[in-house]
Amino acid sequence: MARKDALLRLTSRLVSRRDALRKAINGDLDSFRKFSEVSGVGDNVDAAVDSANDEISSQLVEIESRELSQIEHALQLIAAGVYGRCEFCGGKISEARLNALPYTNSCIDCQRENERLGQNRLDGDSARWAKVFEKPTDESEGDAQINLSDFEMDFSETGR
Repeated sequence: MARKDALLRLTSRLVSRRDALRKAINGDLDSFRKFSEVSGVGDNVDAAVDSANDEISSQLVEIESRELSQIEHALQLIAAGVYGRCEFCGGKISEARLNALPYTNSCIDCQRENERLGQNRLDGDSARWAKVFEKPTDESEGDAQINLSDFEMDFSETGR
């Protein structure tokens, strides 16, 4: 019964955070649209400040969107009955880690290895970026021509 109660508490936290993120993202996007409609650029300094603010806002929305996607994935795992298992090694994710980061999908050991290798397994794009490779070049080539057919990319709907 303790496991069921813990899952209910974590689900409640995830749903609350998901709803808050949705509201924040909608508010950020609405205010961005309104601001871009009304803002008239005064001079170069105003334009630079506006550009910097737009960049910061877009990065915050991106971070919030990524967290929202991870939360949605965690809720799907709960519904499927496999929440709390590392998606990489299949081992149990510690209760302390789940309490600290309820939307995690990896145990601490896999996450450490992931960070050591410089990969981000939490990000679905990493598998796609792994398909892009650098062609080794000789020092003597200088500015060699790049042939786009040397790069393998997935443009299907599932790879977007």
